[in-house]
Amino acid sequence: MNDVRPQAPATMRDIFDAQRAAFLRAGAPSLQERRADLTMLANAISRNVGHLAEAISADFGNRSRHETELGEIVPVQSTIRHTLRHLAGWMQPKRVSVGLELLPATARILYQPVGVVGIISPWNYPFNLAIVPLVAALAAGNRAMLKPSEITPRTSDLLSELLADLFPPDKVATIVGGPEIGQAFARLPFDHLLYTGSTAIGRLVMQAAAENLTPVTLELGGKSPCILGQAAALPSAVESIVYGKLLNAGQTCIAPDYVLVPERSLDDFVKLTVDTTERFYPALAGNPDYTSIVNDRHYRRVAQYVAEAKASGARVIEINPRQETLLPKARKLPPTLVIEPGENLAVMREEIFGPVLPIKTYRGLDQAIDYVNSHPRPLALYYFGADAGSRDEVLRKTVSGGASVNATLFHFVAENLPFGGIGPSGIGAYHGEFGFQTFSHRKGVFLQSRVNGTRFLYPPFGRITDLMLKFLRRG
Repeated sequence: MNDVRPQAPATMRDIFDAQRAAFLRAGAPSLQERRADLTMLANAISRNVGHLAEAISADFGNRSRHETELGEIVPVQSTIRHTLRHLAGWMQPKRVSVGLELLPATARILYQPVGVVGIISPWNYPFNLAIVPLVAALAAGNRAMLKPSEITPRTSDLLSELLADLFPPDKVATIVGGPEIGQAFARLPFDHLLYTGSTAIGRLVMQAAAENLTPVTLELGGKSPCILGQAAALPSAVESIVYGKLLNAGQTCIAPDYVLVPERSLDDFVKLTVDTTERFYPALAGNPDYTSIVNDRHYRRVAQYVAEAKASGARVIEINPRQETLLPKARKLPPTLVIEPGENLAVMREEIFGPVLPIKTYRGLDQAIDYVNSHPRPLALYYFGADAGSRDEVLRKTVSGGASVNATLFHFVAENLPFGGIGPSGIGAYHGEFGFQTFSHRKGVFLQSRVNGTRFLYPPFGRITDLMLKFLRRG
C-alpha cells in the first residue's frame, strides 16, 4: 500500500480550488459520464472486497468479515445498482403546472450539480458511510472531497488509494489526517457538506460551515428506542433486537439503544434475549463473528457505563456463554443487559455505541410513547407488535429520523426511503433519489409563451388592468 500522508490545510485548499475550477470549466457531466464513473467504482469495489474486509478488521482489532460484507460492501453495491438503474429518470427535467393565471406558459425544474461536495465520514462503518454519499454526489454530477475518520487509518488509507486509482484529484480526492485536518476541512467553502458522526461534533461542523453559508446534511445519532408491543411475537422480536444491537458490537448509529418492554413480559424477554445471544455467539474471545470495540478509549467508555450501572445497584446480566476471560487488549466486551437502570446513569443519558442494552418496563402504551417523547428526537425508532392500531399510534405520536416495524436496521438499506435524522439526530437526508436531490440544485425555470396576457398588467394601468386584477383576486 502506498504511504498516504496527512494533508496540510494549504494542500486541501489547493485541491478544493482545482475541483472548483474543473467544475466551472467542464460543467455538468453527461448521463454517460456519470454512469461510467459509477460502474468503474462498482468494479473496483468488487475487486477489493477482501482487502477492504482485512483493513477494516485490522482497524477494529477484529471485525467479522460477514458483518463487513453485510454492513459495508453489499449496501454500497446495492446503492450503485439502484442509482445506475434510475439515474436517467432522476436527471430528466420535471414539468410542473404554472396555474391558470399564467397559461399558456410552461415551467420545469432542472436538476443541476451544486459543484464541489465535502463528505466527512465516521469510523463505525468507514467504507459504507464514505462511499454511499460519494455515489450520490457523483450521480448528481458533482466533484467531491472525502475526509474519512482517523480512528480507522488503514481503511482511510485504502480508500485514498482506491479512489486515487479511479479518479483524478480534481474530480474525487481523499483527505486523511486527524481532528485538526477535519476542522480545516469543514471550513472549506464547499457547495454542500455532509457530515456523519456525533451530535457534539455535528454542532462544530455546522458552525464551521456557517462561515461560508455552506448547506449541510448532518447524519448524527442519539438514543434510538425500541418499543415491544403487548401483541409482539416475542421470539422473532428478540432475534431482530439482538441482531440489530450486536451487529458491529453495537457500534451502529441506528442500533436499538434501549428497549421498552411491557411489565408482564420482562422476565420472558430477558430469558429469550440471553438464550438468543448465546445461540448467535456461543463463544466470544476467539469468535471471528463477534466484533471488537474500535479502540481503547471507546472500550473504556462503554466498560465504565457498565461499571456505573453495577455500582448503582441496577440488575446487570453479562452474557458470556463459556465464561471466558476477555482480555482488555482484545477489546471484546460481553453482550450486557441492564435491567431498569436509573435515569441518572450514563447508559441512559449517552448514546451507548457498544453491546450494552438497557431494558425498561412500561404499563400502558401511552407511558412508553411519553417516555420516548420526553427525550431528544432519535435517529431511528423500532416497534414490534401485531396490532396495527398500536403500531400506527406509535408512528403518529413519536418523531424520529426513520423507523422500522417488526425489524431493526433495515430501513437504512431500503433505497427508496430517505435516511436522515431530525433535530439533534440530524438535518437533511440522503439515499436513492433523495441523495441525488440533496446534492443537486433544483432550478425553477419559467418559459413564457409568445402569446400571453401579461402585457395587460403593464402600465399605464386602466380598465383592462382592473378586470385582470378582479380575475386574479377571485375567491
